[in-house]
Amino acid sequence: MVRRPFVKTVLVAAALLTAVPALAQQQGNPPPVTVSAPLRAKVVDWLENSGQFQAIDSVELRARVSGYLTEIHFTDGQMVKKGDLLFVIDPRPYEIAVASARAQVAQAEATVELTKRQLERGAELRRKDFLSASDYDTRLQQQKVALASLDVARAALRDAQLNLDYTHITAPVGGRMGARQVSVGNLITAGGSGSGTLLSTLVSLDPLYLGFDLSEADLLKFKRAVAAGQVGKAEGGRLPVDLRLMDESHWSRRGTLDFLDNQVDRASGTIHARAVVANPGRFILPGQFARVRMPASAPHMALLVPEAALITDQSDKMVMTVAADGMVVPKVVTTGPLIDGLQVIESGLKPDDRVVINGLMRARPGAKVTAQPGHIAAPKSLDGN
Repeated sequence: MVRRPFVKTVLVAAALLTAVPALAQQQGNPPPVTVSAPLRAKVVDWLENSGQFQAIDSVELRARVSGYLTEIHFTDGQMVKKGDLLFVIDPRPYEIAVASARAQVAQAEATVELTKRQLERGAELRRKDFLSASDYDTRLQQQKVALASLDVARAALRDAQLNLDYTHITAPVGGRMGARQVSVGNLITAGGSGSGTLLSTLVSLDPLYLGFDLSEADLLKFKRAVAAGQVGKAEGGRLPVDLRLMDESHWSRRGTLDFLDNQVDRASGTIHARAVVANPGRFILPGQFARVRMPASAPHMALLVPEAALITDQSDKMVMTVAADGMVVPKVVTTGPLIDGLQVIESGLKPDDRVVINGLMRARPGAKVTAQPGHIAAPKSLDGN
């Protein structure tokens, strides 16, 4: 009980001795921070989203006639052209059906020729009143029946020929083949509505679709920019878009917007959009993801600061600036899009303000600091602007 006041006094004294030199040092030598004027550059307001590539043409190859598979004319993953032969189903049963149908046509043609001659003779006899009117009408109807039978036989021949053609399955579009799902010797079953045997898949690779969704706010901003003529059009009158793959840092790929859905989805509040992207090297495959951006303004001059220079205070964004006397002055700013790590400042900052870009933890509002000059480097995406 006797030592506690003494120990407490010693601890307080030690704390004061430690704080006094630090306070003196802070008052004598303000902490250093790096400052720079905002970067002034020409920028474009972008609407950025994630998208997924889709094949323009995607085909499931299924047999339209049944039979045993006898030939396969491609290797898995091979590039094929439209019309290339892919599969052959045993055509012999269908060749027999075609031959039978041709015989039926020949028989029907002979019947038509016979009824034609009988009708001509009946007409001559009718003029001489050697043939009754009922017999003449019978011969006339027999010719009509023969002509109808000929039409039926010819239709049956076309059907048999069509089934024979279906035994040779060709590529409906150019693209890359998937893995074959059957081997030679398997019985292939025909069927409609996707119930037939799946033989393989075929997708086109150049060009590709890139599908993505726009929020309602982005949609309004984009449409107003288009209506004001702030967004230039690419060749063909379509609106341009930029994109990059997931492992790319620069927007080096180009596309054009070719479709915007006709209504906003009520559940998600988004609208589906689609761009056409050239893929000459076939490097991109359907199903891959990418980032896509669309211009929402004309190029304009703007101030930019590093994203790390911003401080969030509840709903406000602030930057720390240093006055001429070294005093730290916070400024509330309105931010725009983020461009390669640099934040666009729409309002609240002047071109000659000295913004703290390094040492932000040492810059306290109302305190003095030692300002050291720095520089905000322009990213490659802004070079030449």
